[in-house]
Parts: sequence; structure tokens; C-alpha cells
Amino acid sequence: MKVELKETSQFTMPKEFKMKLDEDPLLKKAFHALTPGRQRGYLLHFSQAKQSQTRESRIEKCTPQILKGKGLND
Repeated sequence: MKVELKETSQFTMPKEFKMKLDEDPLLKKAFHALTPGRQRGYLLHFSQAKQSQTRESRIEKCTPQILKGKGLND
């Protein structure tokens, strides 16, 4: 059997993160420079939160790591 892998573009991007990327072009450039696996890790981490407030706090907490080019668990 072969597992069908999802592309990074198939993962949903939370609206809070999309707004943050639109506001900050430096963050957008840094996020798109990350490897696809690191991008997926962040998208999954942000989208797992059920409340908007929690998603926003996760985004704020992870922003410095994204700017440094680090993954979620680096």
C-alpha cells in the first residue's frame, strides 16, 4: 500500500495567520522560505486551536521562530 501525502498547499491556513502574513511582508517572506515540513508543522499547530484567541496567541509566540527560520520544535 502507498500513502497519499498531502501537499503543503492542501492544509488550511487559519484566517488569523493569513491576516498576520498580509500585514507583515517580512514574516510572509520568512514563512515561505521555510521547508514544506516546517510550514505544515506551523499550520497544523495554529489550526488545532479551537478558539480564535488561542490561535492568535500561538501565532504571536511562534513569530520570532519563523523569522529566524526555525521549525516548531527546533
